[in-house]
Amino acid sequence: MALKFIALSGTTEVTENLYVYEYGNDMIVVDCGVAFPEAGMYGVDLVIPDFTYIRENKHKLRGIVISHGHEDHLGAVPFLLKEIKAPVYSTRLVAGFIEDKLEDYGMKGIRVNVFSPENDVLAFGNFKLTPFRISHSVPDAVGFAIDTPEGRIFHVPDYKFDWMPVDGRPFDIGKAARLASEGVLAVASDCLGATTPGYTESEHKIEERIENVVRDAKKTVFFTTISSNISRIQQALNVAHRTGRKVAFVGRSIDRKSEIARKLGYLKYPQGIVMSRKKIGKLPREKIMYIISGSYGQPGSSLYRISLGEHDFINVAESDVVIFSGDPAPPGTKVNVDYLVDRLIERNAEVHYYDMQEDLHVSGHGSQEDIKTLFALLKPKFFIPIGGTVRHMHAYKELAVLMGAKEANVFSLMPGEIVEFKNSNARKAGKVQSKSVLVDGLGIGDVGRVVLRDRKVLAEEGIAIALIRLGKDDKKLVGKPEIISRGFVFQEKKSNLLEHAGSELVRSLTKYQNLDTQSVCDLSIDFLEKYFFHETGRRPMILPVVVEI
Repeated sequence: MALKFIALSGTTEVTENLYVYEYGNDMIVVDCGVAFPEAGMYGVDLVIPDFTYIRENKHKLRGIVISHGHEDHLGAVPFLLKEIKAPVYSTRLVAGFIEDKLEDYGMKGIRVNVFSPENDVLAFGNFKLTPFRISHSVPDAVGFAIDTPEGRIFHVPDYKFDWMPVDGRPFDIGKAARLASEGVLAVASDCLGATTPGYTESEHKIEERIENVVRDAKKTVFFTTISSNISRIQQALNVAHRTGRKVAFVGRSIDRKSEIARKLGYLKYPQGIVMSRKKIGKLPREKIMYIISGSYGQPGSSLYRISLGEHDFINVAESDVVIFSGDPAPPGTKVNVDYLVDRLIERNAEVHYYDMQEDLHVSGHGSQEDIKTLFALLKPKFFIPIGGTVRHMHAYKELAVLMGAKEANVFSLMPGEIVEFKNSNARKAGKVQSKSVLVDGLGIGDVGRVVLRDRKVLAEEGIAIALIRLGKDDKKLVGKPEIISRGFVFQEKKSNLLEHAGSELVRSLTKYQNLDTQSVCDLSIDFLEKYFFHETGRRPMILPVVVEI
């Protein structure tokens, strides 16, 4: 037997993290996250990993362990639990986020097993997991020392060495060192900062910069960050308190996560500083701070609707201040955020965002010196970069070699690839099925490339519907086809173009004998595609509707 590490996803993309450890008849899953749809994924809500391998081996699955509270590490848990039954384990805050998400998907009553990173050890057959605290941009994040029959592996996703984190709980370097002192077979760790020189700055330092912006603000302040970034929300609340502002949470996700964090003791603020959205609106604008969702420019989010003047209760006025405390890091988000920033500037708001180099955000991911520190601390024999892209994996490999690793001992994995450990050796050992699964509303996996291509055509070229009547007995055309278009041509050009297209379609179809419904459809699509391209240079989707009468 051999130990298998399978990167089902989360290697070539920053998001959608899901990793499998397997030995004999025992298997554990570490993290189960979503990805964000890219600009060309029209109508797609989420992207989730391919659970085929886990489903096929569900009899081996002993547990699902989640490292921290970001969506790209926990967001797909409800989708996995709909397919298989398995216990889920996490720290307290993360458990609150997961259980809230499960309720959103109608999965009430499922409880997450909470562990303490100071005291607990988790046993799963051939696996024993010892959690330890790490620093990240969300509290209660952990890494794992995983004991296996082949040796100890450290799994350290999204981390940095921050000695003054907002929650006062830094990377537990002492515990990690003790666990590493017994020898480390391999490390699978965050590589997203491998191209960034130096150490990642402490979260602590940006609070003063945020306060300087807020103190200078003459009117309402809109502060946006990702909803799970409880540490940043705490800093915004601290600043609001010191500058005499009241706060309202705006946006379902940020409101709920903040309330969960408050109830569990991870978010603390004086009584009376947080008000309802209705009450805060009665205060002078210079006394208001909104902590609001929409930092990734999500269409439909509260800040997005405000930027378009479409929010039911809140508007952004001239000289209001909008602070983006976050980078548009996930693939596909920058276009949306750029659009949002432009709309806010058009409304004469004072916008502080990523391109202004004001350092109102620091990464939760370790830079080159953080990564080298981890390598020096653990001294592993083998290295597996996770949580980045191909270029990040390449930079991580160079850092490992610089620190004394053999090049052959660093495994940059594509989705689905396996590293097999046996007798203190490691090798790539094939690949399992892995693809991104698109979630659209209630449909999971039923949107593929063909559907996306059709949606792209509809979005960019529009549609032309041809209503054609066909004699049931003589199979001849009855009257002239009626052509209706949407999103194709301007109204003033439409009637003449479509009427002429109908006449030309009749002339084309009458050349053929013994027409049936299918042949009329095929011939109409072929003719109208060519006709419209010749007349307009566009290729709308052609949808013939043939009615036999």
